[in-house]
Amino acid sequence: MSREINLTYLNHPDVQALQLTDAEIVAAVEEGLRAQGLGQTTIAPRMHLVPEKDYPGHFNVLRGYIRTLGEHGVAGVKTVGDFYRNYEHGLPSELAILNLFDPKTGVPLAMIDASDITDMRTGAVTAIGAKHLARKDSKVLGHIGARGTSYWNVRLLDAIFDFDEIRVHSRRPESRDAFGAQLEKDLGKKIVVTTDWESTVRGADIVVEASRLEKPTPMLKTEWIKKGACVIPYGTMSAVELSLTDIMDKMVMDDWGQARSGPYGALRAHVDAGKFSEQTLHAELGQIVAGLKPGRQSDDETNLFWHRGLSLSDIALGHAMLEKAKKLGIGQTLRYR
Repeated sequence: MSREINLTYLNHPDVQALQLTDAEIVAAVEEGLRAQGLGQTTIAPRMHLVPEKDYPGHFNVLRGYIRTLGEHGVAGVKTVGDFYRNYEHGLPSELAILNLFDPKTGVPLAMIDASDITDMRTGAVTAIGAKHLARKDSKVLGHIGARGTSYWNVRLLDAIFDFDEIRVHSRRPESRDAFGAQLEKDLGKKIVVTTDWESTVRGADIVVEASRLEKPTPMLKTEWIKKGACVIPYGTMSAVELSLTDIMDKMVMDDWGQARSGPYGALRAHVDAGKFSEQTLHAELGQIVAGLKPGRQSDDETNLFWHRGLSLSDIALGHAMLEKAKKLGIGQTLRYR
């Protein structure tokens, strides 16, 4: 008879009770990126499921393995629903479950509400990308979008750069006003809530585009990007002009293998047109974090970082949460068999 198997379940209140610090979030995600850069991971391209073409969303399935976590490494699969009109139902646009496994036996280790993980790890990857590709003296942030990941983008970026000016914009006035108010409360500094894309982006040192468009639309104009800026677009539907890549000195991605994965992504058209390719790719972020390739090398560089979202970041942050939960006695033990 096979032995009893139990797994740890961390629900949303459990994840919040962990109270991960900004430093803990960034450190966990950096560990996953470093392992990727050193070739100590396996990552499979994300898969998409569209239940009905008339439903306003789809599912992403992300899969990966990090050899350096725990005793034997950790494998993981995250399934996340991305439904951009969920606000109409009083729900977050992204709801996710992360499953962690022992890679030697396939035994399930944990099931975690990964909605916060998705937001936190996205913000951490944005911040880590900017740390290596933006000017060290960057003082103006222009941020498009007010979804869950946007909060962590701004919070973790500000933890690194301590901006003098933070501009935020999103399509719906109620969402951008609430977003600005939340950031002012949590960051303790004035937030400029704008009514258009241009005033958000023009002249900013770091530009983050996390919009929620229904179809690709070139809302962010290349001419607004100042020399020496760092641009980080990651909207599901492209919001940038095809000419954006023409002004870049360095172009970096989280994982090049995902550049051709599925029909979505901020630079989907740029890859299809050959403007962003293996030849024009400077590095994957993990290679820079691991010290194998340089990040920004001069203040004059105008750099771009495109991240599609890595399963490795979910797994690394989920594993950090699991380890902290064990120390604090948080979570439930569920019998698997």
